[in-house]
Amino acid sequence: MAPKKGDFTELEKKIYDAVSQGKADEVKLLLKENTVKNVDFLDDTGMTPLQHAAFRGKRELCQLLLAHGADVNSTYHENGYTALMFAALSGNTETTRLMLEEGAKVDHVNSVGRTASQMAGFVGQHQCVSVINSYFSRENLKHYTVPQGLEKEPKLTADLEVALLKMINLSNLNPVKISLIIQDYTCVLEKSSNVVKVLDHLSEKYMKARETNDAMAMKTHYMAVIIKNAAKSYQEHKTLDNWIKRLVKGRDEDGFSEIQERLIRQMLREFPYGDSQLLQQLVRTLAAVKIGDSPSGLTVLTQGINGHRMTFDADDICGTCGELYAEKKCSACKMVRYCDARCQKLHWPTHKKMCSMLAEEYVRIEKFKKEEEEKEKAKKEEEEIQRKLSESKIQNGDDTAEAGDITTNGEGTTSSTESQDPSNTTKEVPETNSVPPVVESSS
Repeated sequence: MAPKKGDFTELEKKIYDAVSQGKADEVKLLLKENTVKNVDFLDDTGMTPLQHAAFRGKRELCQLLLAHGADVNSTYHENGYTALMFAALSGNTETTRLMLEEGAKVDHVNSVGRTASQMAGFVGQHQCVSVINSYFSRENLKHYTVPQGLEKEPKLTADLEVALLKMINLSNLNPVKISLIIQDYTCVLEKSSNVVKVLDHLSEKYMKARETNDAMAMKTHYMAVIIKNAAKSYQEHKTLDNWIKRLVKGRDEDGFSEIQERLIRQMLREFPYGDSQLLQQLVRTLAAVKIGDSPSGLTVLTQGINGHRMTFDADDICGTCGELYAEKKCSACKMVRYCDARCQKLHWPTHKKMCSMLAEEYVRIEKFKKEEEEKEKAKKEEEEIQRKLSESKIQNGDDTAEAGDITTNGEGTTSSTESQDPSNTTKEVPETNSVPPVVESSS
């Protein structure tokens, strides 16, 4: 039996209001101080608090509610929407990923027959589409976390499993981003041979399955190639800094990283499944592109694996690792964004050669924006003057018509006074010229 909709207790109403307002601390306090047996109560439309939090992209709130037993697959919404659908519509990739990690069903369809991935694509949330379509669950690694056959220990320890899940579920395929994750999980470098074996086996498994998955086969192979190169540099220098700096370093004239481009093209040459349609498509696209020209290998690879057009020219993309929604800016030129100080420091040797030029460009752009704003303002002012002038003409025309009316007596003849004074006969009144012509404002 479905629970009643909109039938809140006083406590449930407080929780609902706090969730709707995004107040995580208040929700936490309410859940802690009160014995709440069920957090899946429904509003008038059938939405649960978890679905409200997911729709607002509030990951922390979602975690709180899930920890208290919220049903990630509740389908009581009047249109059959799930928490995963709401998270995908919000555009928050971390909230979307959380729903997947908690067991959200990706193949559930709503009342109009759309899945969460299709709903996200319909509203342009392509990052969330990528997260859903390329999600790699922990179950896929379970086989490698226990010893097989004569093995004395598993190929993957718990920390390796966490690191590998994080890398494989990335939608950002920039090799710098992947290498930064590897740097945070040094266990990947210390056990690189095991990790590479697992990735190679997964790639083979995807290609030899009844329904081949070229995208995931290519993605796991790509991760293996990056890990092999990173491990080689780590063994030589005892740090991964040299490898990451090489990846970030760009050409003097335009900052383009040839190392990244050559790495991706070499990876494609090493892909062992030549009959892969995805491989053939990528090779055909890049064959006619000179290194440094558009599209880059990273652009082509990302679009091929994620299955949609990525916004590599977005204003808020990190200049170092390619992450979207980078909030920091270079304080000098204000043209390049970064995730944090770490990314900015890595990119500085390349960026400093172009910083002053970009700063000049920023000044030109801001000047142009200001001029356009002034033109728009002047245009609106002129339109307002023209409107008032038109109203004035209409009003003056009405007054003139009233003044020119001839009064008559009941028999339809003019009054005696008017008949005696010929000067009182009606004459056409010309339009007034008292309002000066509008002069176009110079912007």
